[in-house]
Amino acid sequence: MNTVGSPRYAPEWLALREDADARARAEELIGPLNAFLADTPASGDRLTVHDLGCGTGSMGRWLSARLGGPQRWFMYDRDPALLENIAARMPREAGDGSPLEVVPQQRDITRLTGDDLAGTSLVTASALLDLLTADEVESLAASCAAAGCAVLLALSVEGRVELEPSDPLDEEFAAAFDAHQRRADAGRRLLGPDAAEAATAAFERNGFSVLTRSSPWQLGPQESGLTAQWLLGWVAAACAQEPSLEAASEDYLRRRLDSCEAGTLRAVVHHRDLLALPGGTAGTATA
Repeated sequence: MNTVGSPRYAPEWLALREDADARARAEELIGPLNAFLADTPASGDRLTVHDLGCGTGSMGRWLSARLGGPQRWFMYDRDPALLENIAARMPREAGDGSPLEVVPQQRDITRLTGDDLAGTSLVTASALLDLLTADEVESLAASCAAAGCAVLLALSVEGRVELEPSDPLDEEFAAAFDAHQRRADAGRRLLGPDAAEAATAAFERNGFSVLTRSSPWQLGPQESGLTAQWLLGWVAAACAQEPSLEAASEDYLRRRLDSCEAGTLRAVVHHRDLLALPGGTAGTATA
């Protein structure tokens, strides 16, 4: 989930969220994707997949089991420590028992061109779009169009969080967090919660048909560890954006973490998944 210019994520955090990510991803996009891939000749008799900002490989582990036939996965991340063991973290076989090859790639994904993606069957990523700028998403769409490949982008934040029971300060922290997601980072204006909408427009401009589906985290008592860590990061980002919230953050966090520990806090963190297919074969419905 790392790109040049984006924050590095600890493997512990990526491991903690993997199950919630897997449950949230929109399974209903896999059918249209596989239908497209079945009708599109694979380069070298195998699917070639480019996983952008792969982190520990959670998207690859989830998706490779849902794709048929031999597969070659190019795994991109800027963190060499994550890439060092990425092959061992990925399965050796696809879901149907076909061989799966892993090729680590340490490079800036925002500079990928159509030539870099030549022969690619699918470009995929998870929790990446909101870390990109509008220009970077436009460039990615153009590169994928030049390669004629499918694109599956999962878990882009939508800027909506539901916490139950509610707290009077929820909306203030949520608004500050969303502003932080849209911040200028080293001269780059991040898309944050606007990413799915911006990407849909960018891919449509480049000749793709786009299908999107909601993919929310549903966090309850069984996910209390993840919920607690998410809350800490959510509040910290909000305070970084709006320092005036610092004074209230300690009591707010204590209330929220106490509820989390007691198993009474539930959270819905909204995301959206996007499937873009060349040639207008995906439809344009959203849900």
